Amino acid sequence: MDFELSDEHKMFRKTVRDFAEREIAPLIDEAEEKQKFPLELVPRAREVGLLGVGFPEEYGGSGGDMVMICILCEELSRVCSGIGVGLFSIAMGPGAISALGNEEQKRKYLPSALKGEKVFALGLTEPNAGSDLSAIETTAREDGDNYILNGSKIFITNGTFADYVFTAAYTDKSKGLLGMNLFIVDTKTPGFSVTRKLDKLGHRSAETAELLYEDVRVPKENILGAEGGMINILQLLDGGRVIVAARALGIAQAAYEAAFKYSQERVQFGRPIAKFQVNRFKIARMAMEIDAARLLIYRAAWLLGQDKKCTKEASMAKLFASELAVRVAGEALQLHGGYGYIKEFPVERYFRDAKLCPITEGTSEIQHIIIARELEL
Repeated sequence: MDFELSDEHKMFRKTVRDFAEREIAPLIDEAEEKQKFPLELVPRAREVGLLGVGFPEEYGGSGGDMVMICILCEELSRVCSGIGVGLFSIAMGPGAISALGNEEQKRKYLPSALKGEKVFALGLTEPNAGSDLSAIETTAREDGDNYILNGSKIFITNGTFADYVFTAAYTDKSKGLLGMNLFIVDTKTPGFSVTRKLDKLGHRSAETAELLYEDVRVPKENILGAEGGMINILQLLDGGRVIVAARALGIAQAAYEAAFKYSQERVQFGRPIAKFQVNRFKIARMAMEIDAARLLIYRAAWLLGQDKKCTKEASMAKLFASELAVRVAGEALQLHGGYGYIKEFPVERYFRDAKLCPITEGTSEIQHIIIARELEL
């Protein structure tokens, strides 16, 4: 593997960074305060080519590999992980259709989704089913040419304004995951409702919803993938974990940059606090571990792009980067002292946002289990 990014990757990073600093940064305070994702960003992102990354050009995508997708996630999160999650989820939301959908579904849904005109959300998690996906209670009962869905979902990013929700439901629970499928649910369908927008510790500018399905009628052609489709969906989890690792990396990078800058400007006892060995060593370790996280992430992304098995590598990247984000954000806040605890400085936001990373897309505990299993322990 080449340790140097290609010129295309470097140019793309600059494009995303410029967009995030120019378009996202001015919106952060209001979006965080109102807990409302700024949808006006979507057409602006489309104009500079941030939508459709990684999708086939024949459906309106712009191509690109998994490393490019990680760069997109990292750079958006470096400026604001909340807004970044919302925008990235819009950009990558229809990914399940691209990976598992049939030709008719791809042509029906992808062109408008890749323009940002239609928003997809992923509905897996339920109040009683998080790490254990098999514990979901949502059911899909066959009824002629339709399925009737009943159940609920929680922690659904962009669920408050999504046009479609990929919804996991059991068609036959006796078969386990083979009896579970993913349905494309139009949110305008009678019986579907958003019961509440969740009030969160961090990522407050990303809208997260609880959803309810009451006799929601879904056509059979809206099943994604073949029978036992959730087995196929589980194969996509490696990619999701690498993406969360890239998000964590963006938060860690932002916290490191803030700590580096502040430690050179803040003077105590007659000299910048960066000159005290204890602080210099903290910042040096941040830089080293961020570099290590980036290499783990890019390795896993490269393996995904080569269609090579990388379950262990993806979990390692996710575990290391997500826990690193929490450590670096905490150290950055500590270096800021009292100023780190007030909203005048962004490190308190980095600290809050970082804590989601070891929880989402498989907790740190789950990643340890996966890594140990892959090592055949």
